[in-house]
Amino acid sequence: MKLIDKYILKRFLSTFFFVVLILLAIICVIDLTEKMDKYTKNNLDAGQILGYYLDFLPWVGGLVTPITVFIATVYVCARMAGHTEVIAILSSGVSFRRFLLPYFIGAAVIAGLSFWFNGWLIPNSNKDRLAFELQYLKNKFYFDKRNIHIQVASDVNLYMSTYNNSTQTGYNFTLERFENLRLVEKLTANRIVWDTTKLKWTLHDWQIRKVDAIFEPVALTDSSGKVENDKATVLTEIQRGVVADTTLIITPKEFESDYRKFDGMTINELNEYIDTLRARGSTGVEMYEVELHTRYSSPFTIFILTFMGVIVSARKSRGGTGVQIAAGFALSFLFILFFMLFRTFAENGSTPPQISVWIPNIIFGIISGIMYKYVPR
Repeated sequence: MKLIDKYILKRFLSTFFFVVLILLAIICVIDLTEKMDKYTKNNLDAGQILGYYLDFLPWVGGLVTPITVFIATVYVCARMAGHTEVIAILSSGVSFRRFLLPYFIGAAVIAGLSFWFNGWLIPNSNKDRLAFELQYLKNKFYFDKRNIHIQVASDVNLYMSTYNNSTQTGYNFTLERFENLRLVEKLTANRIVWDTTKLKWTLHDWQIRKVDAIFEPVALTDSSGKVENDKATVLTEIQRGVVADTTLIITPKEFESDYRKFDGMTINELNEYIDTLRARGSTGVEMYEVELHTRYSSPFTIFILTFMGVIVSARKSRGGTGVQIAAGFALSFLFILFFMLFRTFAENGSTPPQISVWIPNIIFGIISGIMYKYVPR
């Protein structure tokens, strides 16, 4: 890199990290003020609160990174344009594409760090943050769904009419196993209770019904002659009991609060959990797919917003850098609006997540390409 590249890159990265720190400080003060009553109500000490914010602030930093990159780009480039540095650089024979190089290098550094942090590091710290919020900041969770159907395997279906997460008890339990689309075994119980000592489920007033079908050839005769047909003989075996232990693939964790559960999952864990939800035929898989694709699209968002930021602020404005910074904030607000809108569509199942997450990038990429034609060379 040349001296001017190092100069731009240093200003760009230092401004980015400075803006991130300022935003985190402001957000921390606001959040602390809003939650102080709950901290006091739960008799939390300074160590517990500090530990929470050590997990909370990295998560917020990951959320604001793309927009912060855009603001930092607009600020640095607008300041350079205001001091006629951009004109001097372009007048010396440097092309606008070459002028973009240090910004893209900075964007690559930030995108790489952001992908690693959001993909693996921050989700691990989010596990503690989410546990803290569920214990101290959120209302107690009660599982209130009825007629619960779960496909625990490709040929095994589970059913409960209700489940009480306080007592870890399910009611009107049924487990059905199929072979070649034919019911071969059915286990029922009035109650199913999780045994915290054995880490198994305990069945109360259970019954298991096993069905076997034996096919025997039977000779039939009609007007056209002798015809062979199959006649099925069904054998049923029934066993009953009062109490019995059983091992199932599900645990009480399946019925805990799923409040922003995806925030505490790494990319690998998200992929595994999405596959599990699909295999069970569960609803709500869209929000996990949205989160997964968002983490992959975020690095590209950083490049697009950096490119747009340079284009917006490279021309010297009579109104000064304030006008360009204001325009940058307006565009960043518009991007957030588009992102939230299409994310909502994807989570509601209106559009495929892998498409909705990328639409804001595509739209703003096209806008940046159009704006690039009119940028001063």
